Amino acid sequence: MSTIQILNKEVLSERKYPLKYITFEKPDADGKFHNLEKEVYFRPDAAVVLLVDDKRKKIMLTKQFRLPTFLNGNDNGYLVEACAGLIDEGETPEQTARREVEEETGYQIHDLEKIGSAYSSPAGSTEYFHLFIAKYDEKDKKGKGGGLEEEGESIEIIEMGFNESREKLKQGEFRDVKTILLLQHFFLNSV
Repeated sequence: MSTIQILNKEVLSERKYPLKYITFEKPDADGKFHNLEKEVYFRPDAAVVLLVDDKRKKIMLTKQFRLPTFLNGNDNGYLVEACAGLIDEGETPEQTARREVEEETGYQIHDLEKIGSAYSSPAGSTEYFHLFIAKYDEKDKKGKGGGLEEEGESIEIIEMGFNESREKLKQGEFRDVKTILLLQHFFLNSV
């Protein structure tokens, strides 16, 4: 039985996803109880996919505008990242991975492999990432890609060779943690 007690939940916003101010009580390592307060953003879980073309030794990433990064010092607000999207109700992480890749890139993927799961920002958000690596090939292009117009997405596709992406990873040029994790896993275990 948990020794953590939720004392109060105050809704700060429910515009898109709930943001709540939560007061709770939990014991420290010595068993002494403390009242604490946290703001928690209740975001849905997500699927993230690194796309790999083994034949051509290429990785496919996306580039899109991310307002929070712009507000926090990213001069133009654009990030290069792995395909990702929130899991819709009733969808499995694998279904989301396939849907998001097709929406963002126009490609159908194969050999989808789950390599792990992780919380994105555990001190302030409930979001949980399901991390995948999948194969793609030039012949797998089935649609336009670029994201969903109704969501205001304008996604650019970026392909780069294994060596270039490994070097950019080493130089700290990627600034999206999901992408960094997937690239590190790929280069440690696959190449």
